[in-house]
Amino acid sequence: MGRRLVPVALVALLLILHGQLWFGRGSVPNVSKLQHQLDEQKRNNAQAAVANDRLGAEIHDLREGLEIVEEKARTELGMVKSNEIYVQIAK
Repeated sequence: MGRRLVPVALVALLLILHGQLWFGRGSVPNVSKLQHQLDEQKRNNAQAAVANDRLGAEIHDLREGLEIVEEKARTELGMVKSNEIYVQIAK
């Protein structure tokens, strides 16, 4: 009886560990899903970093010079200086 108990216990442990590998919290499908979420979050972070860099450069330009302010006023608000003629070419 003692000779059968050890292999049965080992097989039971093997089945439990194998079940954890496929269905537990750290299972292969769960890790795969988390890896996919991590990859997507890294892509979102990279896009946010690019947007932050662009905004940082724009803030720097606004603090340093008035050229960007004039450019924004011309493009977004339609500013025209005195003694200047506005010409718009439609394509």
